[in-house]
Amino acid sequence: MKPIREWWPTTRDFFRDVWVEMKKVSWPSRNEVIGTTVVVIVACFIFGFYLFIVDQGLAWLIERLFVAGGVAPA
Repeated sequence: MKPIREWWPTTRDFFRDVWVEMKKVSWPSRNEVIGTTVVVIVACFIFGFYLFIVDQGLAWLIERLFVAGGVAPA
């Protein structure tokens, strides 16, 4: 492990570079954040509903296959 005198300058330079890069970031406005959040929430509900329907359909299909094969679930 290096002594603190050796890693402190590089750590300081790293944080200085991070600060400079953070100033260059184009931050979204409040309305953009709200809009994209709504899109994500709606997409989650749509995909969740879709997966629920597919799951129910597959469960029904497997149950029909078991009944047709004479291996009805208890």
